[in-house]
Amino acid sequence: MGTRAWGRELPPPRVGGVLKKRPTLLWLLAPYVLYLVALPLVDRVRPTVMGLPFLFFWLLLATLLTPVAVFLAWRGDRARGRA
Repeated sequence: MGTRAWGRELPPPRVGGVLKKRPTLLWLLAPYVLYLVALPLVDRVRPTVMGLPFLFFWLLLATLLTPVAVFLAWRGDRARGRA
């Protein structure tokens, strides 16, 4: 049952409705996954990649991929006529 606001009955809130209509917004979860979820898995000094400790390389890679993920979300949203 909805709630009342300004004398009108409001529909009940829909959970997950935004992601069903706009799945390209899932690209915005990529930075969180790269930084927070995968970080304990890559907390290593060895091996080195291009002379950098693996953790430093991972953080650099995540930093460079974040704008790409935001661009993909924006492009997908724009294609649907929302931006």
